Amino acid sequence: MPAFALYRLPYRQQCRLMVQTDGEPEELSTVFALSGKSGFAMAPFSIDSQHPLLVLRPDYSVSLLPHQLSASDGLPREVSELLAEVLHQPQQQENVRHGRRSHYAIDFANFHSHILEGEFSKVVLARCSCETNDGRWSAIELFTKACAAYPRMFVTLVSARRCGTWLMATPEVLLEGEDRTWRTMSLAGTMRLSDQQLTFDDPPSPLQHDDREMGWNVKNIQEQRFVSTYITESLEQVATDIEEKGPFTMRAGQLVHLRSDFTFTLPSEERLGELLHVLYPTPAVCGLPKEEARDFITHNEFAPRLYYSGFVGPLHTDNDGVPTPSDTAPYTDASTHLFVALRCMRITPHHYYLYAGGGLLADSEEATEWRETEDKMDTMRNLIKP
Repeated sequence: MPAFALYRLPYRQQCRLMVQTDGEPEELSTVFALSGKSGFAMAPFSIDSQHPLLVLRPDYSVSLLPHQLSASDGLPREVSELLAEVLHQPQQQENVRHGRRSHYAIDFANFHSHILEGEFSKVVLARCSCETNDGRWSAIELFTKACAAYPRMFVTLVSARRCGTWLMATPEVLLEGEDRTWRTMSLAGTMRLSDQQLTFDDPPSPLQHDDREMGWNVKNIQEQRFVSTYITESLEQVATDIEEKGPFTMRAGQLVHLRSDFTFTLPSEERLGELLHVLYPTPAVCGLPKEEARDFITHNEFAPRLYYSGFVGPLHTDNDGVPTPSDTAPYTDASTHLFVALRCMRITPHHYYLYAGGGLLADSEEATEWRETEDKMDTMRNLIKP
């Protein structure tokens, strides 16, 4: 059965459809194995035998505008048939676990106690919420709605037997570039925009301006600094010519985050897998120290993350779309665009499973953190409303 990835880069008009028409996406057991690979990558939060790193081979690839995905706009019949086939194929059966507020409260108390005891300086707590799929929207229609609603985000719809069908609208670059020139970002800290602030727009502004305008508190600034420091230390193991700009405020839907951009030189693309190993997962979705935090999350979080908070995107593929001037959007016309899998939901015939998380520090409060996950889930929840 075919598998496909449909995606639209931030600030772009066109989207790209990649279809693997024969066989299954390649399964990898480590990110080191991505060096030299090409296609569309889909990585879980923690790679294991049940949730491998997938690389879809683009046997068929085409660029088009989102509205052309509807049959009324004359999408070629063979493309429509491929999409229909993959969206209706039997998916790997998996009992997706999701929790109530009481489960989150128990997880919060457990996670927070380990921070207070000094085991972690930061750890990210995520949860899964279930919404009824009443059949009102097709997955393709939801992708089109997401492209219209979230022009600043990387929007993707991925479907394969091994991972199921996922829709994402994520603001966070994990790794982007080609040859020797690469970039990543530190994205952490979250606030919801008020009705008066909904006109807020990029391009990026210095923190000293937005700090007064947006009212960032110490917890958010500290959380973002943790991530930025980790990224700098990680890049120093593999890269050279590292430059950091920021932090500044970035809008993502109804939310804003603190972001810093990093540009650097990678001596050889053969070290891409090594670079991904040190970056993934970042403290923005995991914690510090990283390996200990990931192990703790995997064994203690009520709802398994599956492919939420892994990474996703085209790897060493042809350039896509028309580049936007760098003063308004720093997304380069590169061949690799890997994004952290945030603001996502798994689509099944009868349910939508929404995922979100937030970074916990010593002064975190359960009610505030719960509200943050609700705000993040609204990115997907707003798409499935009548």
